[in-house]
Amino acid sequence: MIDDGRDETPNERSDRNWSELMQEFRVLQTGTQIMAGFLLTLPFQQRFTELGPFDHVLYLCLVIFAVLVTLLALAPVMLHRILFGERAKAQLVHAASAILILCLIAASLLFVGIVLFVFDFVVSPTAGIWAGGAVAVLVLLLWTVGPRLLRNARDRAAHASPTTNASKT
Repeated sequence: MIDDGRDETPNERSDRNWSELMQEFRVLQTGTQIMAGFLLTLPFQQRFTELGPFDHVLYLCLVIFAVLVTLLALAPVMLHRILFGERAKAQLVHAASAILILCLIAASLLFVGIVLFVFDFVVSPTAGIWAGGAVAVLVLLLWTVGPRLLRNARDRAAHASPTTNASKT
């Protein structure tokens, strides 16, 4: 493990990492719960019958993604509850981190699909493809360019001040 200058035991580190993960899951759950609620109301709208076969399939895929994200986001809580008191916090942190990555991937696909679905229905199939594609590009940039920029900034700061970077995260 990389020494980051913190004075904490492995258990304290696991507790801190667990708390940070749970906060990240809370942020994720809010957005996906709103999306899931939106999706679940659609079949009860009059215009839902106007959807073509592609839109019906896309809609059902979006419902599956919303359910998948919700279930994945609940998995760490379930694991914690089952393993509570068994001194498995480090393993829980590792599993929750992997689950969070899966949730973020599924949520990204959900958001791309929702934009595609809405633009396809409201404007045109071509507009749906363009709008969904634009969101997909944004997602890819956030997943690839964003971390690279932050790593580069961290590395520049580490080279500029090698004695103080150990205390920063």
